[in-house]
Amino acid sequence: MSVLIVQPDSSAADSLLQQLNRYGYDASTVGTGTSALNKYQEAELIVLDLELPDLDGLEVCRTIRKTGDMPIIMLTPGATEFDKVLCLHAGADDCLVKPYGLHELLARMQAVLRRVRNAPARPQGPLVNGSLQIDPSTRQALLSGRALPLTRKEFDLLHLLASQPGVVFSRKEIMSQIWGDAWGSGRTVDTHVSTLRNKLGDNNLIVTMRGIGYLFAQPILAGDKYA
Repeated sequence: MSVLIVQPDSSAADSLLQQLNRYGYDASTVGTGTSALNKYQEAELIVLDLELPDLDGLEVCRTIRKTGDMPIIMLTPGATEFDKVLCLHAGADDCLVKPYGLHELLARMQAVLRRVRNAPARPQGPLVNGSLQIDPSTRQALLSGRALPLTRKEFDLLHLLASQPGVVFSRKEIMSQIWGDAWGSGRTVDTHVSTLRNKLGDNNLIVTMRGIGYLFAQPILAGDKYA
């Protein structure tokens, strides 16, 4: 398993590099966001520090997430729920507050990898609803032919709900399937649903079931090509 450590503190990066190598990982390090964007495709998992000298770590995460599903664990100096939500919203799979212990990082790496490898299969054909088209093969959602700028988690949430229209998903179920119950906060789900509604420009597609969760209201037809 190749791991890219994006850490501006060279001493901390070298220490983590040696520890991960000792546990059998093929680790490498870079110290800037620019370097990370040039090298991330060589890795299978990224440990990304939020505080980088050249680029915002959140923006680096968003840029990487646009190109694929590579697992990303972000390191943040803040321990508030808002800090964690920002990282998740940017597309991170998990978030670890500094200073952290090596064994906690290793456990979170394994948990993220398990979630990615064991993610439940969902309908693979394009889903079409009027002007909304959702294609899991390209991980794109198109609205009137225009690609929606969705993060990885936003796309996963939209596809989960849209793949089973009329089915109510509780916040706990959504957290389990999309985030693996990383923190189990319903507010994380609510925030992502609110952002999705804004990007869809329609509050009626994703319906709130008060005290329960959410459902995708309108029927969606699966086909071999877009309507």
